[in-house]
Amino acid sequence: MQDILINWSPQETRVAIVENGAVQELHVERTLERGLVGNIYTGKVARVLPGMQSAFIDIGLERAAFLHVGDLVQRNGNGDGGAATPIEKLVYEGQSLTVQVIKDPIGTKGARLSAQISIAGRLLVFLPHDNHIGISQKIGSPELREQLRARMARLAGSSEGGDAGGFILRTNAEDASDEELAADIAYLRKTWAGVRERAFKSPPGTLLHEDLNLAQRVLRDLTDDETHTIRIDSRMQFEALQAFGREFTPGAVGKLEHYAGERPIFDLYNIDQEIERALARRVDLKSGGYLIIDQTEALTTIDVNTGGYVGARNFDDTIFKTNLEAAQAIARQLRLRNLGGIIIIDFIDMVREEHQDAVLSELRRQLARDRVKMTVSGFTQLGLVEMTRKRTRESLAHMLCEPCPTCQGKGSVKTPRSVCYDILREILREARQFNPKEFRVVASAAVVEMLLDEESQHLAGLSDFIGKPISLRTEPTLSPEQYDIVLL
Repeated sequence: MQDILINWSPQETRVAIVENGAVQELHVERTLERGLVGNIYTGKVARVLPGMQSAFIDIGLERAAFLHVGDLVQRNGNGDGGAATPIEKLVYEGQSLTVQVIKDPIGTKGARLSAQISIAGRLLVFLPHDNHIGISQKIGSPELREQLRARMARLAGSSEGGDAGGFILRTNAEDASDEELAADIAYLRKTWAGVRERAFKSPPGTLLHEDLNLAQRVLRDLTDDETHTIRIDSRMQFEALQAFGREFTPGAVGKLEHYAGERPIFDLYNIDQEIERALARRVDLKSGGYLIIDQTEALTTIDVNTGGYVGARNFDDTIFKTNLEAAQAIARQLRLRNLGGIIIIDFIDMVREEHQDAVLSELRRQLARDRVKMTVSGFTQLGLVEMTRKRTRESLAHMLCEPCPTCQGKGSVKTPRSVCYDILREILREARQFNPKEFRVVASAAVVEMLLDEESQHLAGLSDFIGKPISLRTEPTLSPEQYDIVLL
């Protein structure tokens, strides 16, 4: 049983997916920071990199976007899996291209682009540069898939010029009528015709087509047969979603409800507290064990610890039970935090092979509920589980937080004693170059206190050695690592 809660405000839309009373997914979209995935632009080739078989494309963003040769439409390629045409023969600097964002800019990386455009509708995904008809893997038997493929081939037919484009049937197209499919085909072709027309007369960097907003994507992408209710706390947005749903997702309209309760909608399941917990490094398990989750630009590591768990009869069973519970918690945390890319899990070492198999099986079973594509490898020789989870947008932490201005994202700062010794070395260096009457140290309270107390002997010794007085001043606005040495 799944409930979807939508908390709307003019500046931000937040969506929580609740399954069996527990929050499983959180989606946040800010009006001024909308994601770019699905957007179509007129781009200009800024630089071709033959060695990487890729190109940088200017689409009007702060950083140039990245286009790999595999994401280009190679009309003169042989299409049979043979050697592809090199990128330097397909594009040139200054060329205009119609491109689509397939990955948002993340960290220091620019957006990832594709020239193979796809436009999603209610039942279908339209592929203008392909004539293939595909069927969602979640749709039933091979016989049903072939029937749907034959129906689509008949309905899609061909368009003028023989460039009909291809289609992929989404999961919710399984029970669609011919009329519904035909309407979606017409809508998608009309949308693409508008994009092409704008592309011909628009300068590079122009946004040609924007994907739906988060509330609309809830109806199109996140609602399925398991969804019981979709509650939204804005009357205006409820009515707008009803109108959108009647046209594009009629099956979801009956599940829409306007929430008019006195309590904020996210208080129904303590979702704001869940968001705070999803930003923490440590995740406590019910048994007393815990996870430590660390995100870096390259990968995410998850470390499992027994903590205070002593519930099993022997140590092997304690480890096994903790790892089983951790497998369930990890699958939920990946969805909740939207962690993507390479993920390394360090379960507590298990001696028995059947315990390893059971933990891996439980992890895969829990991950099967995730709508995002992923791969899971077995245990490595070092006892680690390697996996990947497709990343198309920023994680929850990267969206809601920024690096600490004090530690610059390192997660630690120098001790006051280390800063004291930095200051003493700096004074000695300055004394060899300059001849002031006095050196004044301006630093945080903790550093000044240590220089006056535990390090006072070293400070006095340095003052005698350089033959100059050294005075101290506390500056509350300075971080623990910051200091200044003033020459008077």
